[in-house]
Amino acid sequence: MSVLVGRPAPDFTAAAVLGTGEIVDSFNLSTAIKGKPAVVFFYPLDFTFVCPSELIAFDHRIEEFTKRGVEVIGVSIDSQFSHHAWRKTAVEKGGIGEVNYTLVADVKHEICKAYDVEHPEAGVAFRASFLIDKEGQVRHQVVNDLPLGRNVDEMLRMIDALQFHEEHGEVCPAGWEKGDKGMTATTEGVASYLKDNSDKL
Repeated sequence: MSVLVGRPAPDFTAAAVLGTGEIVDSFNLSTAIKGKPAVVFFYPLDFTFVCPSELIAFDHRIEEFTKRGVEVIGVSIDSQFSHHAWRKTAVEKGGIGEVNYTLVADVKHEICKAYDVEHPEAGVAFRASFLIDKEGQVRHQVVNDLPLGRNVDEMLRMIDALQFHEEHGEVCPAGWEKGDKGMTATTEGVASYLKDNSDKL
């Protein structure tokens, strides 16, 4: 499996359902996120089991992503029509409701292959998430096996860490959270940070 961190995020154009519910034939990643950071996440299938919990978790935090200027884009191998039907299915009936972000239809499996997250036997995407910076570079990725739901709050933490680094130039030590002290990436900076914080690690 490829590591895309430090590389340009693979671009793609595919049919999708936008957060407004509109179905479009040609959603292009680079156009949609130009100059903005983004989270592109993959999930196995619509109308399944762990997946709705993850998609709903992203939607419940969409205001937090929006406050940070981050686009959220979900991808699975289902069609745009399946995505649309799942959005129209009530949560209490196993649907996801009208989530406020784009769902891309990777029916040809080209996108999950480009990101190298296709399960070798099941033929669906792993639960993979990619944080893309405003220059289009992948800065963080995590890939879970099919039974293991992801932690959406951890993605928000990684966004905060990236934005802190971009703003201040400091690096973010283990367990860093928004509001915590950063570290200067020098021998002296490490020593200073550890002197004050090693007992909290």
